[in-house]
Amino acid sequence: MSYSKVIPALARVKPGQLFGSRLRSTAASTQHKELKTEDRLDPSCTIVEKPCDVDLISGKAHTDNQKISVDFDNTQEAYKSKDTLELLRSLLVFKLCTFDFLVDKNKELMDLSKKVFGQRLFEKLMKMTFYGQFVAGEDQNAIKPLIEKNQAFGVGSVLDYSVEEDLTQEEAEKKEMDSCVSEAEKESHVNISACLPQDHECMDHREKKYKAHRQFGDRRGGVISARTYFYADEAKCDHHMETFINCIKASAGSSVDGFSAIKMTALGRPQFLLQFSEVLVKWRRFFNLLAAHQGKDGMAILEQKLELQQLQDSLIKLGVGAKSDVENWFTGEKLGSSGTIDLLDWNSLINDRTKISNLLVIPNMESGHLEPLLSKFTDEEEKQMKRMLQRMDVLAKHAVENGVRLMVDAEQTYFQPAISRLTLEMQRIFNREKPNIFNTYQCYLKEAYNNVSVDVELSRREGWYFGAKLVRGAYMSQERSRAAEIGYEDPINPDYEATNRMYHKCLEYILEEINLNRMANVMVASHNEDTVKFTLEKMNEMSLCPTENKVYFGQLLGMCDQISFPLGQAGFPVYKYVPYGPVNEVIPYLSRRAQENRGFMKGSKRERSLLWKEIQRRLFNGQLLYRPAY
Repeated sequence: MSYSKVIPALARVKPGQLFGSRLRSTAASTQHKELKTEDRLDPSCTIVEKPCDVDLISGKAHTDNQKISVDFDNTQEAYKSKDTLELLRSLLVFKLCTFDFLVDKNKELMDLSKKVFGQRLFEKLMKMTFYGQFVAGEDQNAIKPLIEKNQAFGVGSVLDYSVEEDLTQEEAEKKEMDSCVSEAEKESHVNISACLPQDHECMDHREKKYKAHRQFGDRRGGVISARTYFYADEAKCDHHMETFINCIKASAGSSVDGFSAIKMTALGRPQFLLQFSEVLVKWRRFFNLLAAHQGKDGMAILEQKLELQQLQDSLIKLGVGAKSDVENWFTGEKLGSSGTIDLLDWNSLINDRTKISNLLVIPNMESGHLEPLLSKFTDEEEKQMKRMLQRMDVLAKHAVENGVRLMVDAEQTYFQPAISRLTLEMQRIFNREKPNIFNTYQCYLKEAYNNVSVDVELSRREGWYFGAKLVRGAYMSQERSRAAEIGYEDPINPDYEATNRMYHKCLEYILEEINLNRMANVMVASHNEDTVKFTLEKMNEMSLCPTENKVYFGQLLGMCDQISFPLGQAGFPVYKYVPYGPVNEVIPYLSRRAQENRGFMKGSKRERSLLWKEIQRRLFNGQLLYRPAY
C-alpha cells in the first residue's frame, strides 16, 4: 500500500478522516485474530520458532539449555566506546550531582559563571562538563560524530532538539492561563470555578481537573525529565513544527532506522487538549455507568460487553438520541454478529461530527442528554484546533517519507487522554505497513494497563502495527500536588513498587502480543537494570530474538552506558535519547538533568563504581590512553 494513497486523515479534518471509520464490534474478546502468515510478519523480520542459537556476546553457538544473556558488569564492553577523559568527566558530573547545594542552585551558578568567565569561556567549561555529558552538540552537523560513534558500537539515536524558552514563573503562568482558557470562559460573567452541577446557568460543565489553575500554570514545576512548551501564538507553533521536521531530516541523514521525538503541546493551543481530554474521560465514564446498569461493573475493561437491546433502550430513555438515531449507531457492519457493544465500539460514537468543536459534546451523567462542554467556540478557536491536527499530519508524513519513526511523548494527565487518542488516530493511518508512529504510556498511572490493553485490542481488530514506548513517568510530584490541592483523585500509583509492577505488567502484555502475532512493537525506556533484565528473561521465555527488531531499549544520553552499550553490542536494538541545541538555549534541559541525576546517583552508586572499575582496569593494564576504534 502506497502512503500517497492513504486517506489524509488529520489534515482535512473531516469527521471520517479525523477519527477513522467506526469500529466493527467483534464477539467480545481479547482472543487474537487468526492472521495469514504474510499479514502477520514484518517483511524484514523472521519468525523465531526456537531460541536464538547464537550467544550474542561471544558469537558462539548455544547449547539447548543456553539463553540470551548480557553481562552488565563487564566494564570493558560497557565503556569501549569511551576514552578515559570521557569516563573521568562522567565521574565528575555524577559526583557533582550528589551535592544538594550545587543542584538546587545550578541555574544561579551557571548564570554567575557566565558573568565571571564570559560567554566564550563559559561555553568551553560547559562542553567539558554538563553539556558535554548530556548534549550531543549545537546543531545537526555537530551531532553527527557522536551519533556515528554510538552507532558503530550498536547504539542508535532518538533525536530531540532540546531548546526551551527561559521564562520566569510569572511569564509561564500568564502564557498558560491565556492559552488554556477559552473565550467563552473569559467572557462569562458566571464564576465558573464556583459552578455546581445543578446550576443550569453554568453552561460549561467543566471539571476542575481539566481546567487551567494559575497555581499550576508553570508546568515546569516538579518536572525533572521532560521539556515543557508554552503556547505563544500560531506562528510559534509553526516554528516548532519546522524544528521537528528538521529533527526528522537530521535523524534520517545521520542514522538508519532512527526515531524522532515530538510533543503535542508544541503544536497548538493546549485549550483543545484539555477540552478533548475531558470529553473522552466523560464518555468513558458514561460507558462504565451503562455497564453498571447491566450488572457488569467490576469486570476487566475489555470484558464489559453491553447487550445491544438493553443499551439502546437505556440511551433512548436517557434522551441521548432519538430512537432511529440510536438504532442506526450499531447496525449492520458496525455491529457484526456479536450482539454486544464494548468500549472500543463505544469510543467510535465520538467520530461523527462536522466541526471539531462539535466533538466537545458530553453526556450529562444526571439527565443523559448530550450537552456542549462550553457554551460557544469562536471561529479562531475552531481554526486553532484544525491547525494542531494539520501539523501532526505534516510531521507524520515527513517521518514516513524519511524512514524515521515518530515518537509522541506523554504529558500531564489532564492533556494525556487527547494526546493518546490523536496519536492512536495517526497510528491507524500510518502504521498499516510498519510501525511508524509510537505512543508513550506512563506506567506510574493507575490506568496504564487499561490504556495499553485497549489500544492493543484496537490495533489487533483493525490490523495495524502497534507501537509503544513504556516509561515510568516524569510528572509524579506535580500530578500528586495538583490532585491534592484542586481536589480530585490522585492518578498516580501509591508507591514505586506499585509502579514497577505496573510497568512489568504492561510490558509483559505487549511482549505476549508480539509473541502471538508479531505486529506489536515496544521500546523499554528505562534506566532500571532490573526492568531490562526482566525484559531479557521474558524474551528468552517467549523465544523472541533481538534481531527481529520488535523490542527496543532506550536510555538518555550520558546516563546508564553500562546498560545501553552491552545491549547494543549484543545485537539488541537500543537507542539513546540524544538532545542537541546551542549551549545557552539548552540550559533549562541541563538544569533538569542535574536534578534527575541527584536522585539517581544518591539512590545507587553502581554506575560510579563501574566507571571507577574501568578506569582502574585501564590503569593496571597500561590503557589509560585508550582511544575507541570504529
